[in-house]
Amino acid sequence: MTEYVNKSIHIHKNLIFLRKSCDLTIEEFAEKLDVSRQTVAKWEKGTTVPDIIKCDAIAAFYNITIDDLLHYDGETSVMPIAPRGKYFFGTVTIDEKGQIIIPQKAREIFSLKTASQLVVLGDETQGIALVTDDTFMDSMQDLLDHFYPK
Repeated sequence: MTEYVNKSIHIHKNLIFLRKSCDLTIEEFAEKLDVSRQTVAKWEKGTTVPDIIKCDAIAAFYNITIDDLLHYDGETSVMPIAPRGKYFFGTVTIDEKGQIIIPQKAREIFSLKTASQLVVLGDETQGIALVTDDTFMDSMQDLLDHFYPK
């Protein structure tokens, strides 16, 4: 029987990146997961891998998906591993009419359809953001309720 080896597993590199990006030592991270320092060191060297329960705990600790923990490839990606629920969809181009095409994956995740309403927000130092009109209106109502309680 042929042994299956997934060449796209990058967990050891991702463990190092995530731990260092949170400014944790191996000892501190091991303590958070209730494992030994040696266990974490072996994971980071790639000599062993955490079991599925520990992968779930690691993903929850860093607020990422298990898929990103296992498969994210920092060498070919522009962005670091994003927290769960955060996305980088790439770039868009503004055409001569001032229109952009929102990437399909973004439209799917945020349930955007033809005629969906988006609010364009801007900050001269931070840039432009698009927000669904429902989200914007809910946020504005929360602000009004906070500053002008009934």
